[in-house]
Amino acid sequence: MLIKNISILQGSELDFVLRTNVKIENNNFKKIQSKIQPDTNEESIDGEGLLLIPGFINAHTHIGDSIGKDFTLNSSVDEKIHPVFGAKSRILKNTSQENLSNFMKNTCHSMLRKGITTFVDFREGGLDGVILLKKVLSDIPIRSIILGRLEFYQKSTEIKKNQPFPVNKLADLDALLKQCDGIGVSGANENSTLVLDQYSKTTKLRAIHASETEQSVSTSKKVTGKSETIRALSMKPHFLVHMTFASKSDLRSTAKKTQGIVICPRANSSLAEGIPDIVSMQKAGCVLALGTDNVMINSPDMFREMDFLWKATMGIHKKRIEPKEILKMATVNGGKILKKNIGIIESGKIADCILIDKHALDLEPMHNPHASIVHRASESAIRAVMIGGKIVYGKI
Repeated sequence: MLIKNISILQGSELDFVLRTNVKIENNNFKKIQSKIQPDTNEESIDGEGLLLIPGFINAHTHIGDSIGKDFTLNSSVDEKIHPVFGAKSRILKNTSQENLSNFMKNTCHSMLRKGITTFVDFREGGLDGVILLKKVLSDIPIRSIILGRLEFYQKSTEIKKNQPFPVNKLADLDALLKQCDGIGVSGANENSTLVLDQYSKTTKLRAIHASETEQSVSTSKKVTGKSETIRALSMKPHFLVHMTFASKSDLRSTAKKTQGIVICPRANSSLAEGIPDIVSMQKAGCVLALGTDNVMINSPDMFREMDFLWKATMGIHKKRIEPKEILKMATVNGGKILKKNIGIIESGKIADCILIDKHALDLEPMHNPHASIVHRASESAIRAVMIGGKIVYGKI
């Protein structure tokens, strides 16, 4: 496929290139330059009036709770989402697989229409939960990275005694990892150091929530005498999620020992827990990506996520932040953290992208493409979504 005369946000810095040609072959971007001629019988499309941007990478979701939207709205964080006794846990256990499946499908279709080409899901429910999500995705073309979780949580007394990972759970862990892309652990406060060490030995992708709330940070210090982030890092995760209340020392350690942090500013705010300090995170050298977190408390919309983060951060810090940096968190940086060839328009990278109508009512005239995408664009401006070089939503 050759797309002619199209504007793009190219490369790791999302450089704006006006009216170029993009050749897509074997699921990848093959050539990007102004003078390319179509091969014999090759499909050629005129991209005049369109802006090609990388597909959004929603780097942290929990779509299993799609059925519980805005349930227990005024409850505390633990009352809503604690993995053992929270309302979310009860909903997941007491809802039929068919109902869960239907609403998870709705969420996947919603993400596609909003330009999300990849999502990374922390999947609860053990092996059955992973198998259910894979079944849901069997006929939906969105790219997924599934991080499974054993339904195994320790009490504070067991954590203080540093009780090890149960031998009878090892087979369950092996079976789980054979069916998914890695593990997504609820947090250090539900696991002893020996259990976190066991997880660190797994060879697939590893991620864990850390320092999401003031209460979780306080609990870690009270029970173990250690920072929650430092304990989470003992699992040797590839990335951490949230870090809303991480100290500067925690952030420096994270920058050295992980591939980055996935932040979820709207979810944190909807839980009345503040928003992550991206200025301090970047100063510490952390690579940042964006996620929308639980569908129960937040919509899976990266346009809203970028808009909120950009303006809230500037309002809090009273300083300008380049919108390009926010857009990178939704695209390029997700690919970096996951070490996948996605999130970037570049020769040899997977052709996951969004085609934006530059003449959309809310965007024209587009004087600053990065700002326009971050705080003006919405689902209505999307002409088409492409995954692996194929149009999966809309049309050109």
